[in-house]
Parts: sequence; structure tokens; C-alpha cells
Amino acid sequence: MPSAKILGGSKKAKLDDDAFGASFNEALVHETVRAELNARRRGTHATKTRGNVRGGGAKPWRQKGTGRARAGSSRSPIWTGGGTTFGPSPRHYTFKVNRKERRAALRSALSVHAARDSIAVFDPKPFDTPSTKQAAALLAGSGLALPTLVILADDQEQAALSFRNMKRISVLSTSMVGIADLIGARSVVCSQAALDALTARAKGERGADTVTEREQSEAKA
Repeated sequence: MPSAKILGGSKKAKLDDDAFGASFNEALVHETVRAELNARRRGTHATKTRGNVRGGGAKPWRQKGTGRARAGSSRSPIWTGGGTTFGPSPRHYTFKVNRKERRAALRSALSVHAARDSIAVFDPKPFDTPSTKQAAALLAGSGLALPTLVILADDQEQAALSFRNMKRISVLSTSMVGIADLIGARSVVCSQAALDALTARAKGERGADTVTEREQSEAKA
């Protein structure tokens, strides 16, 4: 049965075997991470073709008799100041990953941290008043490697304020965390509410988020 450290205590929290005991599917995780990172690209890069560059309406010189090569426009791509041939244009990089594949990739990412004993649970109640000093002391005694991903429930904003200014610490809500965030962190610290939400997502339970808010916003970008 996989387990997680409880920060500030000697006991361990039991983890759901279905969500945290899966085998690691490298190909599926890679595909899901690539889809998430691609969705974050803005895709606003653009260049001007010869039809978009200003000028070049008049033929530079007559067709014959000059001894020079034929030229119809000074905005030809082979001219300085001319247009770009086959340059990038605005586009989106998103591609679809099926719901079951996303869930399987999430189980793989969570199971890696469980196997490495790099996931911990903490009580956010002492952080009713934001305190970075208190948060630093909590993580310093955990023995967890950096960078660390702190996952909190959407209503635990006060605890988030305590961790957000710390170096190499990322803070995300359960509705925003993705596979790339989990894989990119060497350790994960979460509240019990966040842990329950992640478990529900990984198992595909009714009412759990199957697509994170970040994925929805990035897909629309």
C-alpha cells in the first residue's frame, strides 16, 4: 500500500492504490506532457510574405536591355527588405489526448512520486495568516528535494500566500495542476483536500475534474 509523509508528524498517510500504485507508462506521460506544453504556446509568430511587405509595386527596371536579371518587384524574397518565403504564420499547436489517457498519465505521475517517497501531506490550518517563515521551516524539516510543487484546494488561498514567494517552490490549485507540473517537480506537497481531489481525478470518479482549468484556458488561446 503506497503512503505519503505527514509533515510535522511521524505518521504516514495511506494513499489510494489505484491512483498511486500504477506502473509508469513513459510513452503516455510523454505524449500528455507534450500536449500540455504545446497548448501553452501562444502561436502568435508571423512573418510577411512578398504580398504583405509595403512597396514593390513598380517594376524596378525594364525587362530587357539592361544586362541585369529580370525583376518584377523589389519586395521579392531574394531582395534585401523583401518578403519571407515559407515563414511562420499564426497557428495553434494543440492536439487532443483522450480522457482515459490523461487519467492514466496522471496515475503514472502520481505513482512515480509515491514510489520515490517524494510526496507529502500537510495541514494548512496553521496558515490562516500567511507566513513564509513558517512555510520555509515546514519544508526545511521535511527532507524533500527541490524543486517542490505545493498543491492546494481552491479555497486554501491563505496557505498559498505562505509558499508562493519561496525559491524553487511552485504553488498550484488542484484545478490548475497538470502532468507536466507533477513530472517537473522532484517532490510534491499537498493538503489532504488537494490529495483527495487528485485521487478522484486519477480514478475518474463522478464529479472530479477531467480537464483542468489550465487545459481549458490554453486550448482556447
